[in-house]
Amino acid sequence: MSSQTTSVRTGSAREGRTGARRALITVAGATVTALTSWALAGPASGVDLTVRTGGALQQVGPVAAAAASLVAGLAAWALLAVLERFTSRPRRIFTIVAVAVLTLSLAGPLGQAAGTASALRLIGMHLAVAAVLIFGLVWRRRGRA
Repeated sequence: MSSQTTSVRTGSAREGRTGARRALITVAGATVTALTSWALAGPASGVDLTVRTGGALQQVGPVAAAAASLVAGLAAWALLAVLERFTSRPRRIFTIVAVAVLTLSLAGPLGQAAGTASALRLIGMHLAVAAVLIFGLVWRRRGRA
């Protein structure tokens, strides 16, 4: 019986490492998506990604895009981990919360972008990063109760 218990624990530990690896890849993928979206939406298209903060205009640069997506990704991963530990339907709750946070995050580009072209491109960046995080983190847990 103890060998059976050891086998189960080893399998669980392996599963945990695989899940963490997939989550880390998802967070990294979201950051790469943010940087790629920034490059295509801004420099490649000739549009200044500019927002108004406190009355002053500020450029949205690659560091800001990468940092925001990295923080969002790590927060999403942490939320999912907590939900998996304390709820019976973590994927469903995570998806609802993630979509709500995405909706709230769109207020930034909608209210602070310096122009329509900038707003549309920033919204696209938000949607692209959110898609990678939501689908990537939920997908990694498919098949688990």
